[in-house]
Amino acid sequence: MSEAASSSSVSDAAKRLEEQKARLRSLHTRRNESRKQNHQEVVEEDRRDKLPKNYEAKRQRQEWELEELEKRKEAEEKGEDYDRLKNMQTQADIAEKIDGSKRRKKNPDTGFADYEAMTMRQYQRLTTSLKPDMRNYSEMRQVMGDEQFYPSSNTLIQGNHYPTESSIDRLVGDIEKQATKRDQYHRRRMFDPEANIDYINERNRKFNQKLDRFYNQYTEDVKQDLERGTAV
Repeated sequence: MSEAASSSSVSDAAKRLEEQKARLRSLHTRRNESRKQNHQEVVEEDRRDKLPKNYEAKRQRQEWELEELEKRKEAEEKGEDYDRLKNMQTQADIAEKIDGSKRRKKNPDTGFADYEAMTMRQYQRLTTSLKPDMRNYSEMRQVMGDEQFYPSSNTLIQGNHYPTESSIDRLVGDIEKQATKRDQYHRRRMFDPEANIDYINERNRKFNQKLDRFYNQYTEDVKQDLERGTAV
């Protein structure tokens, strides 16, 4: 083999060696980057797992509120009504659902639950609608005097307060309103007093109702024949 050929083969081998070293360095660098990226993802996943369950919903809610404040501020700077602009961009069915949800929140009366809750709802309704008449209050205080108007354990005669005509009218109107509201609700009858009695006790009556519900369409003709005495 000539000296030139030998030198060329050595040069090619050295070149291939350098290429392999460069490839190994590239693979080593990519491995380190993948390891670093995996470590960051593990740390981020662990951070998300330690967050509260409703963190994402709260974050989205806060972002939405911040966006609403910015839009409202921008509309006020332009002299525009933000609520009106927002309603114009909202679909009618969605706006109706939102309005219904607001009304339900203002009136959380879901019906009869127990007598304690019913009494509390009525108390809140009456106290909310109560509007004190400060003029009559001041006049009565001047007529009775502080000692009689604010009785204590040393007051001999108590109970000198008397209702005004407007208070009596308000009481009468409230009682009539309650009576009208009671008339709108009727307790459902447990049975029809004009229906035929084909049972011997309450348990038998419910059993017959179940039979009629499932088989009445098939046995109605036979039952009528038995009642008329024309069954074969």
